[in-house]
Amino acid sequence: MRVTVCELPHEPTALTAAWGHLCRHTAQHAPELVLLPEFAFVDPVWEAEHFDPARWAAIEALATAWLTRLPESRATHVVGTRPVTIDGRPFNQGFIWSAATGLTPLRRKFFLPAEPGGWETNWFDRGDPAFPVYRAGALSFGLSICTELWALETYATYAAQGVQAILAPRATAAATRAKWLAAGVVAAVRSGAFCLSSNRVDPTGACGGAGWIISPDGQVLASTTPEAPCATLDIDLSATTAARDSYPRYVFRG
Repeated sequence: MRVTVCELPHEPTALTAAWGHLCRHTAQHAPELVLLPEFAFVDPVWEAEHFDPARWAAIEALATAWLTRLPESRATHVVGTRPVTIDGRPFNQGFIWSAATGLTPLRRKFFLPAEPGGWETNWFDRGDPAFPVYRAGALSFGLSICTELWALETYATYAAQGVQAILAPRATAAATRAKWLAAGVVAAVRSGAFCLSSNRVDPTGACGGAGWIISPDGQVLASTTPEAPCATLDIDLSATTAARDSYPRYVFRG
């Protein structure tokens, strides 16, 4: 299965250029799945400590407008997260889009940080504690949104459910790149699945790019850089079947 990860800015001028580059890349490489960063297209509102209803409404409207442009990617499936209001409550909600079915909601982010620069508990309500399996064509995947990559207990669940990929849209800093990559490697090795991640990027380094595609054995197969902000690779889904029967996964089977 051919997959694409990327890094995207949110500043309007930079985003327009980066989106154009991504669409040219996907037109050339024809991926079956594109993974977007966490909250692609909109401001990182969680950097402000206090919730602002007007600002929330603005980014919700902006995200909705950008999501109508997903067909420009020419990808079979696109996965990401977006701001949504449900019954008056704000959430960080995953989604999968396809030309055939349109936009389908996925799980909502459950594990939320609360600290300077990451006041997510003030901006989002807690979402779904379960980590189910979803499908994108032939691919079965789990969705772990940014901080949720550190929910190590979910990897046993993913392994038991036989997911073939963990998709991790991120908004993580350049300074913490190494430890996030380490989390991605652990996710892949413990689950026996590919780990795909796309990250936001901005000039301050508050979000530092570096998307990745990691094999079930923990090998970094591809990564994004400022010079190459999109990475596309054909992954062999059958590799996950073999991985589930090998060390260390088999040790933990009941």
